[in-house]
Amino acid sequence: MLQPKDTINAYFSSSQDQPQSLTEIDHIVFGIGSSLNSWPARRDYVKLWWDTQRMRGCVFVDSPLSSLENNTDSHLLPPICVSEDTSRFRYTWAGGDRNAIRIARCVLETVRMFNNSAEEVRWYVFGDDDTIFIPENLARTLSKYDHMSWYYIGATSEIYHQNWLFGDDMAFGGGGVALSSSLANVLAKIFDSCIERYPHLYGGDARIHACVLELGVGLSHEPGFHQIESRHMFLRDVLRTQETFRPWQNFGGLASVYTFNTREFNPDPCKRPVTFFMEHVSSTPDDGTIKSVYKQAYENCTYDPISSPRKTEEVRVFSTRFDPDIRKLKAPRRQCCDILPTSSTDGKVMEIGIRECKEDELIYMNP
Repeated sequence: MLQPKDTINAYFSSSQDQPQSLTEIDHIVFGIGSSLNSWPARRDYVKLWWDTQRMRGCVFVDSPLSSLENNTDSHLLPPICVSEDTSRFRYTWAGGDRNAIRIARCVLETVRMFNNSAEEVRWYVFGDDDTIFIPENLARTLSKYDHMSWYYIGATSEIYHQNWLFGDDMAFGGGGVALSSSLANVLAKIFDSCIERYPHLYGGDARIHACVLELGVGLSHEPGFHQIESRHMFLRDVLRTQETFRPWQNFGGLASVYTFNTREFNPDPCKRPVTFFMEHVSSTPDDGTIKSVYKQAYENCTYDPISSPRKTEEVRVFSTRFDPDIRKLKAPRRQCCDILPTSSTDGKVMEIGIRECKEDELIYMNP
């Protein structure tokens, strides 16, 4: 019998009273779902965040890679693991991809692989081969939770129709899913027998969700698992996102309905927000200052050379490493920023400094 929903997110919660050290990156094991076809194109995404010296985990593919593919930059990437055969499991979603069963079983295979590790495992984190993790932020976020309790952590989709179709209490795999080790160890024991009951589900994340529910555990929503040029606006209006994106599928009347407030996507690219793409990130060893540089994506548009943000070709952002304590993570506050003086006199370079807000500092824009 399922327990009441308000009690299941922190199952075995008595252990929460026990003091514990902060979760570090080496307490986390990663399981990454990929395939022989997608890995060559997506390996560079994983290379952006993977640290072979500090991280443990595996990339699961459906067939062995060629020796060339497996040796190129392999020292910068996680080990490659070939998934077990899943042909014995039924898959009945019409038009779907039974590869979803293999992706779901990454949970089971990862836990089996690391359950008896000599190094402590507190969390198992799963994602796709194009999921981008920021490991330090992930570890600090997971420090809010007691890994000895049963936690299933993630976020729902930003698209309303997706949540209507698959449920608003399911962690979507593309954004990352975290399972506390205590939950993952039990889930692995019952996983194969559980997914036998769900041949009709579409994806791997739906199967994980179904089996976690059978254990009586609900989703702990963590928004970190998952763009704006404005003037004469208040903060609450800025937070209503200008659409610069489209749903991944056409859902008819619900196609443009999201689970957050948006402003309509403008068909004229010259009337959309100016988009800057990250070019590189560097840090200063002396004071820990982090510098990230963004270059504008070119659009053939006419604009006012005095006031238009399109004259800005490069944005440089300076910050210090965000390293909040647990108290601030549990009661988060936005950071503040300043437009810094720059040597650029033609307005082509903008420099921004990010810092902690002062105690009574308000975030507003002058009308």
